[in-house]
Amino acid sequence: MPIRPPHTIATALLMLALSCGAQARSPHDAQQQVAGVYHQQIGELQVTALFDGAVALGRQELVGIDPTTVTRLLDHRYVPEDAQGLQTAVNAYLVQRGDHLSLIDTGTAQCFGPGLGQVLGNLRAAGHDPAEVDDVLLTHAHPDHMCGLLDAQGKTAFPNATVWLSQADASYWLDPASEATAPQQLRMAFGMARNAVAPYVAAGKLHRFTPGERLPVGITAVDSHGHTPGHVSYLLDGGNDQKLLVWGDIVHFHAVQFARPDAAFEADSDRTAAIASRRRLMAEASDQGWWVAGAHLPFPGLGHVRREGEAFAWVPGEFSPLKR
Repeated sequence: MPIRPPHTIATALLMLALSCGAQARSPHDAQQQVAGVYHQQIGELQVTALFDGAVALGRQELVGIDPTTVTRLLDHRYVPEDAQGLQTAVNAYLVQRGDHLSLIDTGTAQCFGPGLGQVLGNLRAAGHDPAEVDDVLLTHAHPDHMCGLLDAQGKTAFPNATVWLSQADASYWLDPASEATAPQQLRMAFGMARNAVAPYVAAGKLHRFTPGERLPVGITAVDSHGHTPGHVSYLLDGGNDQKLLVWGDIVHFHAVQFARPDAAFEADSDRTAAIASRRRLMAEASDQGWWVAGAHLPFPGLGHVRREGEAFAWVPGEFSPLKR
């Protein structure tokens, strides 16, 4: 067998290496995003943000503010927008104190179609079995917050949990008489609410409460009605001067409503009350330095509020490693 000159062998090896490298760097299209899970330590609490998906909200659903101002506030904020509207996250929050697990809001499950309903999967991705959840606290009774009480088969998603819903929202959304007099576009939500809580009611695990009550494991319900008649936020004391306000639907359009808290959302049941709740909670969160978690803030929706003159600004939390 003839012996190849060294340069020929080197050339062959180089071509082989380039061929292997080209194969290793072949294009790869990701099929899905990373798991929608983010952990944040707040005092003694480990808070896990759970992404449910995203919905589109049209800028025309902002009321009490002229379209020109909306356009100006959205300019260079780079909120993804298509023909359906502005991308708006749906988030839920798992709070662990010791061995106790509380889930605040549950996402949409099957109520809003594909692209949503990811809370249960992300809860498992975070290392928790839904059966481990001790309490589910609902900020209000809209489908994107409570349909996730049921799994994909329509069964109880959190079989060992007590469900907490404000008396005012329960009285309104679970009453067929309210449905009969509600605006047509909202009527479908009543049946969804009754269906979501039905197995918990049957098991004696739905607890109605009023704001101000001290709830499980150092959680206090804060009256923030306006978006719904009984909308509440939850203030959690993590110790070490660390507090977390999980404020539900105080904000839907983050690029607009921090700068203009007086801009209401079309779906608010009482716009004047919703604006008052937004101003009050933004001011208190800013003045007290609380952490804030928002159901419709860009995932993970954890951060702080800063005053800017008569208005406010959202300060997203920085990515932080967990302390061991």
